[in-house]
Amino acid sequence: MSGKSTSSSSNNSGSSGKDYTVTSSGTNSQGNHYCHRESSSGGGYHYSNTDGSYYYSNPNGSTYHDNGAGSSTYTTPSGHQVKK
Repeated sequence: MSGKSTSSSSNNSGSSGKDYTVTSSGTNSQGNHYCHRESSSGGGYHYSNTDGSYYYSNPNGSTYHDNGAGSSTYTTPSGHQVKK
């Protein structure tokens, strides 16, 4: 009868890079989802498109784009592109 389990109240204990607040989100007229995030290191945003592609712009200036067909491009903060 140990009724002192507080596992649901430990929201901040697992903050491994996900310490951000969504400041706005929605769906545009083409049905694509977006959200803008703010964290202690700056702002960023994410688009998730109906064709399966998605795009991240990170607070450090890096970006990530996946075309939804198995090809992606990561751009470092200095502008170097890594394609897969």
